Amino acid sequence: MSFEPNIIGFLCNWCSYAGADLAGVSRIQYPPNLKVIRVMCSGRVDPKFIFEALKIGIDGVIIMGCHPGDCHYLDGNFEAEKKFEMIRKFLKLIGLDNRVRLEWVSASEGIRFSEVVTEFTNNIKRLGPSNVIQDLKIRSKLEAIEKAAESYRIRALVGRERKIIEMENVYGEKVPQEKFTTLFDSAIYDEFMRYQILLSLKEGSKSVKDLATEIEIDPSEVLEHILILKARSQIVMGDIEGITPNYEFVME
Repeated sequence: MSFEPNIIGFLCNWCSYAGADLAGVSRIQYPPNLKVIRVMCSGRVDPKFIFEALKIGIDGVIIMGCHPGDCHYLDGNFEAEKKFEMIRKFLKLIGLDNRVRLEWVSASEGIRFSEVVTEFTNNIKRLGPSNVIQDLKIRSKLEAIEKAAESYRIRALVGRERKIIEMENVYGEKVPQEKFTTLFDSAIYDEFMRYQILLSLKEGSKSVKDLATEIEIDPSEVLEHILILKARSQIVMGDIEGITPNYEFVME
């Protein structure tokens, strides 16, 4: 029996949802795998929705909005694009970035809607069913990603990117796009690792060596993240076994 993927689509009310409606009334064929969720603007799709969908085993998620410059809320699709870039960067760390997509489809593009849905569905079929529910390790990493994406540092970078790269600071300088991208990529990775540490410590106190083995990174890197988390008052040093300190999660 062939695999039929379970796909969720978040469609902008003004453009892509109308495009889907046009495809329907025009009897343009496309796969029935897409379950549509209508939103007023693609910029209102919270990254949490994407991560939660993947955590419950959804095989693919697609966001569709108005073409750049056509947003009914001026720059809502710009916000969607920046959030989606962040989502893709996080998911690439665990090999799930090819299960999400962002596309622009207008109200008059019924054929394009059909083509986008067909192509995405076929791509997910080639990937096969999601194994997130069965793979506890991946689910744990997804939970860390969800928490990291909600952190102040990541939200600030996503929300202020345009201001940072387009406007001069108090010294009359602009941050080049390449420099910002490097900074953002580093923040994505660091926060992902730190929230893996936090989620692990929620289960009980552990040493740097224990965390390094569990997360599969070098102990020296774990120690660097530990120092940051301590400075944020998110963890504290607990008991000491011999000469090895353990660290504990601070209740929120």
